[in-house]
Amino acid sequence: MRPVGGTVRTDIDPRDLIGRKVFDRDGNKIGTVDEVYLDDATGEPEWAAVRTGLFSRDAFVPLEPSELVGDDLRVPFERALIKDAPDFGVGRHLSPEQEIQLYHHYGLDVAPPPPLPDRDFGRLAGTDET
Repeated sequence: MRPVGGTVRTDIDPRDLIGRKVFDRDGNKIGTVDEVYLDDATGEPEWAAVRTGLFSRDAFVPLEPSELVGDDLRVPFERALIKDAPDFGVGRHLSPEQEIQLYHHYGLDVAPPPPLPDRDFGRLAGTDET
């Protein structure tokens, strides 16, 4: 996961999210979007680093269940949960392990790994096909 800096395949430019006010599910202001992180594989916006008022630290918030309402970003989580999110710092790449920690923190399912390739190499030599 990398901070925004390139072209993405979405109808909303993630750079347009930077500076937007962020509100929790109860309408409480959390802070403002400081950075947007893109999925390494798809280039889609996946995380927002939100500058909170508490000690001016950034908290990572998933963008998938969040929505834009007017000029604001609404996230379906409580303020306390967001402020307790793991702090990985901003401006650096999020590792897959860090992403998993964040998904678990927010109670979101992580996609299972792709299935293993089919290992059926055919019938054994000397056996009859029936």
